[in-house]
Parts: sequence; C-alpha cells; structure tokens
Amino acid sequence: MQFIEALKLRSKLFFLFLLITVGLFALGFIGTNYVNAMKKNMDSLYFGSLIPVTELNEIVKTYSYDLAATVYKVRRGEISPSEAAFKIETSLEYINKKWQSYKSHFKTEEELYYLEYADLEINRANNYFSKVLKAVKASKNLAHISITTLEKKVETIHNVLEKLINYEVNMANYERKKFLYTYDSILLKIGTSLGLIIVGLLIILVYVFESIQKDQTRLEIAAKKLKLVNKKLENASYTDSLTNLHNRRYFNFIYEREVKRAKRNKAYITFMMLDIDYFKQYNDTYGHLAGDEALKSVAKVFKERLKRPGDYVFRLGGEEFGVLLSDTSETNSANIAREICTAVKGLEIKHEASKVSHLLTISIGVVCCIADDALDEDALIFRADEMLYEAKESGRDRYAITSNASKTKIA
Repeated sequence: MQFIEALKLRSKLFFLFLLITVGLFALGFIGTNYVNAMKKNMDSLYFGSLIPVTELNEIVKTYSYDLAATVYKVRRGEISPSEAAFKIETSLEYINKKWQSYKSHFKTEEELYYLEYADLEINRANNYFSKVLKAVKASKNLAHISITTLEKKVETIHNVLEKLINYEVNMANYERKKFLYTYDSILLKIGTSLGLIIVGLLIILVYVFESIQKDQTRLEIAAKKLKLVNKKLENASYTDSLTNLHNRRYFNFIYEREVKRAKRNKAYITFMMLDIDYFKQYNDTYGHLAGDEALKSVAKVFKERLKRPGDYVFRLGGEEFGVLLSDTSETNSANIAREICTAVKGLEIKHEASKVSHLLTISIGVVCCIADDALDEDALIFRADEMLYEAKESGRDRYAITSNASKTKIA
C-alpha cells in the first residue's frame, strides 16, 4: 500500500511538474510576445515622433522654395502679380497650418521656452511676407524689395527651425535607446528566471511550490518597490515652490549638460552666484513672512531680465541664487549683472538693518569664459563663489567678474 501511495505521489508530483513546466513555457511565450509587442509599439512611437520633424521640414521648405522663390520671380517679372499673390497667400496659410499642428504635439518644459522664441520669429517672418503680399496686390513696384532682407528672413527661420528639428530627432533617438536597453534587460531576466525555476523543479520537486511562492513574493516586492520609485519620480518637481524658479535638483540636472554643450561648441559659458545682502538681518528685523515676499520680488527681477531659452535661473537655497547663461560674452554678462543689481535696488524694499544701504541689495559673483576641454566643471562654481566673496568684501551691492575659470584660493 505504501508503495502504491508512493507511486501515486510520484505520479502526482510528476504531473504537477509537467503542468508547471508547460505553464512556465506558456507564460514565457506569452511574456515574450507581450514584450515584443511593447517593442513594436515603441518603434511606432519612435517613427511617429518623426511627424513633428516632417512638419518642421515642410515649413522650412515652404519658406525657402515657395515664398522666397515666388518673391524672386515676381520681382523679376517672371510671373504675374495675381499668380504671385495666390502663391504667397497659399504658402502662408500652409505654414500657419503646419506650425499650429506642430505646436499641438506634446512639448517638454525646456522645449516650451524655445518654442516661444520660434513662434515670435515665425510671426515676424509671416508679417514680412504679408507686407510683400499687400504690395503685390496693390500692384506696386517690387524692385525696391531688398533681396538681402528676404534672404536674412529665410535664413533666420531656417536656423530657428533647424534647432527644433535636431532636438526632436535627438529626443526620439534617446527615448528609443533607453527603451531598447530596458527591453533587453527584461528578456534576460525572463529567460534567467524561467531557466532557474525549471532547473530547480528538475532537481527537487518537493520544494517546487515553496520556490514558486518565494519567487512570487520577490516579484511582488520588486513590483511594489518599482511602483513606489516611479511614483516618487512622477511626483518629483524641478521648481522651487516659493519663488517658482528652478530648484537645486534641476540645477544638478542641467548644469553638467550645458557645460558639456558649451565645450563641444567652444562657446561662452557664464555662471553667477547671487546673494541678498544681510538677509538674515532682514528676517530678524521684518520677520520670515516679509523675507519670503522679498525673495519672491527678487526672483521676479531675475525672470523679467533672463528670458532667453539658454538662460537658467535657480534658487540654490535660502537667499542664494544661481544664473547659468550660454553664448553670452563677458561684456554682456557684466551688463546683465549690473542691471540685476540696479533692478533689485530699484524694488525699493526697505532694509534698515543693512550696513550697505537702507534698501534691499544684492551681491553677485560672475565667471564668464569660453569653454574648452580643459575647463573644470566645478571650477565655474568655485570661482563664482570666490567672485561673490570679493563683491561682498568690496562693499556689497555690486558684482565682481572674472574670465579666469581656474581654481584659486582666496587670500
């Protein structure tokens, strides 16, 4: 009887083993198909992201080959004014349609800044061609139209949209590479997990359910941790809640990228450290609520004067701020720092506890240099801090600037 019961138990275990093995293979097959389907969807998204690029290329083509060519022809008398007017009107309508379609696509926060600038340039170009259209309709002499101005308008639009095209292509490639890396990792994990489980079942059937249960528990824990991490990333903010400026987390994200970009282009890079003079005394005198309002007012000054897509303003902590500028010469950087000092003082916020002025003031340390391969990324911050110290030692309510980005020790 015991022998028969043992045979029954072995048969049941063997049946369970076959059932679980088939189930695992089926699960692996379904999982692999599901991941492959995800990969196909990602490829669809990747190629779908080329739609904005196509729209931008169509706009560039319309400016260069339709509008500009039409103006050339009507100026030389190769086509009639009525035909030219029709072509210009049609081209402008087509450009507006494509541009509105492009703007309707999802845009990142960084892209929105440049999109505002691009929108302004397109409106300027369209206004120029609209004036040409009126002249054509009025049958005016078109010989006065400046070819240089026309070419400059088209070249400006081409350069503006080319940056958007490069950005769209680079982002699409980046997202696809990231997904393919995850895709390969998932396939590897699936294959490894299935192989280990099946080998474990072959070695000892007694612990099959315990092994499955442990694996299931680990997967559940990993899924919960992954869900928690994704939730935290989803809720993470790059904005300082008080001033609505970029926070230190965003600074850590953007700083290295901008310095590397400047190095590649051998372009100017400027970093400023800004500190409100005697702000502790201000809080002690007027209270922290008044201090918060002062910080908001100072932040507003920064936002009003630094509006280019390549201008970044950060609240680094307390009353300390940072400004990162691209393609800005030393002279222009100095002018910007001077304007900020003047504008902050121009807020006329009373500060009776200040040893510099009866009004709230700011001190700024500025480093501006042409980035090259020898530039140390930390040196910009270090030197800006030194310049800030120098500005404070020189009497505050001013800026100190240097083009030397090498680390030195303050005497």
